[in-house]
Amino acid sequence: MTSRTRTHALVATGAAALLLATLSGCGTGADDAPVEKKAFAYDGKALTIDSGNSTLDVVPADVEQIEVTRRVDGWVVLGSGPDAVWKLEGDKLTLGVECSAMISNCDAHHQVKVPRGTALTVDSDNGTVTASGFGTPLSLSSGNGDVVVRDASGSLELSTDNGTVLAERVSAASVVARSSNGEVELGFSGVPDLVDTVTDNGSITIGLPRSGGAYAVSASTDNGGVDIGVPRSETSGHVVKARSGNGEVTVRTAN
Repeated sequence: MTSRTRTHALVATGAAALLLATLSGCGTGADDAPVEKKAFAYDGKALTIDSGNSTLDVVPADVEQIEVTRRVDGWVVLGSGPDAVWKLEGDKLTLGVECSAMISNCDAHHQVKVPRGTALTVDSDNGTVTASGFGTPLSLSSGNGDVVVRDASGSLELSTDNGTVLAERVSAASVVARSSNGEVELGFSGVPDLVDTVTDNGSITIGLPRSGGAYAVSASTDNGGVDIGVPRSETSGHVVKARSGNGEVTVRTAN
């Protein structure tokens, strides 16, 4: 490499670093972006939401269509985006924002209302997923983000590769929760028949109603303490499983 070529390369590198620093200082936040709304005609009973690079909040409501509110923001350097996507094809609703660039910072926030009685599956590749108030089965997963459920009574399947699984005030008969890297925290307002929790790296906390009497609890961890604070019986019809690869495991009565 000649001295002139080396100089040009250093100047280009320095310019790119300065540009990145400047843009990073500007910041981006979808919650402050303009609001867009769209409704999708839908008469199905089970919906799948495919979410990409977005925070997603879903609730059941007294609506006849799927109602979506979105906010999208971001910037790119040497590429394209942010390109927002929202479309319904059959029983699959696709939401998200796409950026293809050398340097980018794109963000989106979607709020979705679905007709009551709709069973829901959510597959998010990046972003927190929150579902509240459902009485139908929920299957929620995120590749990178928390999975949060509140006030739900239908069966739950919850998983994240990197994030916390949190359930509050749930009365579901069956809850399966998985995290590859993060805590699992479940709080029950109704007595479950099956609770099955696993995390590779993180603590597990399960709060169970006193009215359930004794529970068949199986709890273990490779690194951490195990604290069981509920009555136990191997013959109980209320089965609780908790397994952590690295973290404390606590099973207690709910407050």
